[in-house]
Amino acid sequence: MEWNKTYHRRKICIIFFSVVLMSMVLCGRLVYLMIFEGKYYETQAKDLQQRERKIKAARGKILDRNGVVLADNKSVCTISVIHNQIKEPEAVIAMLVKELGIPEEKVRKRVEKYSSLEKIKSNVDKETGNRILAYGYAGVKVDEDYKRYYPYGDLASKVLGFTGGDNQGIIGLEVGYENELKGQNGMILTTTDARGIELDGVAEDRIEPRAGNTLQISLDYNIQMYAQQMAEKVMEEKQAEKVAILLMNPKNGEILAMVNVPEFNLNEPFVLNTEGSENLTPEEKQDALNQMWRNGCINDTYEPGSTFKIITSSACLEEGVVKLDDRFHCPGYKMVEDRKIRCHKVGGHGSETFVQGIQNSCNPVFIEIGLRLGTDDFYKYFEQFGLMGETGVDLPGEASTIMHKKENVGQVELATMSFGQSFQVTPVQMAATVSSLINGGYRVTPHFGVQVLDAKGKKIETLHEGRGKRIVSEETSKTMQKLLESVVSEGSGKNAYVEGYSIGGKTATSQTLPRSANKYISSFIGFAPAQDPQILGMCVIYDPQGIYYGGTIAAPVIGDIFENIFPYLGIEKE
Repeated sequence: MEWNKTYHRRKICIIFFSVVLMSMVLCGRLVYLMIFEGKYYETQAKDLQQRERKIKAARGKILDRNGVVLADNKSVCTISVIHNQIKEPEAVIAMLVKELGIPEEKVRKRVEKYSSLEKIKSNVDKETGNRILAYGYAGVKVDEDYKRYYPYGDLASKVLGFTGGDNQGIIGLEVGYENELKGQNGMILTTTDARGIELDGVAEDRIEPRAGNTLQISLDYNIQMYAQQMAEKVMEEKQAEKVAILLMNPKNGEILAMVNVPEFNLNEPFVLNTEGSENLTPEEKQDALNQMWRNGCINDTYEPGSTFKIITSSACLEEGVVKLDDRFHCPGYKMVEDRKIRCHKVGGHGSETFVQGIQNSCNPVFIEIGLRLGTDDFYKYFEQFGLMGETGVDLPGEASTIMHKKENVGQVELATMSFGQSFQVTPVQMAATVSSLINGGYRVTPHFGVQVLDAKGKKIETLHEGRGKRIVSEETSKTMQKLLESVVSEGSGKNAYVEGYSIGGKTATSQTLPRSANKYISSFIGFAPAQDPQILGMCVIYDPQGIYYGGTIAAPVIGDIFENIFPYLGIEKE
């Protein structure tokens, strides 16, 4: 009996202390939730009663080197509906169909959808947005928004790029500098009841958006405009497939103009710039758009042809396998193993020095010095000059050099590579490499970005710093300046000559693959002043009809551009 009483007392004590312990734990948890986690749960509870509507941030502007606005923002509206607040659904549907031009079925589906917020249409002009607002229909929201706007339409379209419906960069500098240009979106927070209906008399909370930063680039509006006009002119005259023109400062890599015609309208980037596109399938249209948006200067490779002789000459002079007064004989061809490789002059150039060989753009001369250099050293300089990799230009999608594996290169391959055939590079790679060989010997990175500015125009960041490492001696660089000046004054590049100025350059005419198609690429690379280069220009004409020699049709384009921009750049006559 006594044992039973003791057992029950013990049981009661255990239960009592268990209850006390549980109470203490619950009280502790309550204190923790109320004091330490109170703010968190307050926020969570508030969120259950709040509806969020995004306020799109204005995207940062893009300015040219002189402050001309190349990419801006236009105020627009986003139209949305809130199902639970709509009192006159049929009237709302009819109004939205009328004002927005959207099919009734599509509008009805969204108006009748049970959701907290349903977007009807974005990028609606302000006038239409104000008319919709004036109707005063409950449940219809008109929110401020921004749409990217390009004041000059197709100017530098493949450089600037464009944005999508969410204001995010898609191609070009718009995507390359997305982090700098995008802002931070704001928010409108509206208090609602349990049914999702906004409460009357309760003010909206507003988190203001933060605009993106401004990007200032090296491109010059005036030079770009003139270069684009020249490209369009020669494309029409020669009925060419496309034309690319690139102008840059060879000392620091700043690009002043990059033209890829035909360009496209940046304000309507999904409208094809070619005829007969109405009957294309969606897949065919997308392929056509992708081609339209391609920046040939950086996305596409080509056989450089005789402009590559600048690089072969620099390597051979640097290695000491050729001297200026070395003599050669050109009968119109050169035999390499069992292959007869022809010169562009059928009858040959006869006896000539190395200087005359580069003036005449004589293939046999360059075959000879290329074979002297040898495969190992050819590849050594190819890599040393930066041709094996990408340039690092600040545009997305840069293509890499297409080159033979060294172990697969025989004497014939080496011979053709010496005068710029059987491998492919991008135009921007050629421009960057030639710049490096004539600027004193320093590698430069071609680029557009100069600096990032805040909304008040204060500099936040400098984007690129001058020249890179030395890739060739100053002596070789000075020699190349003189040699290439003689090409324009006495040789194949005479059509690029501008009276009163010393201009260096090299012409090229290369055949595309397959050779049987008989399609050619005509090009010219020039720079001025020859002894102190301040501007480098490059013109590439794809598949010109009729006469297709680079010295005849590409050199005059750069000569004309130089003649017009020299005074603008402050380059004085000698």
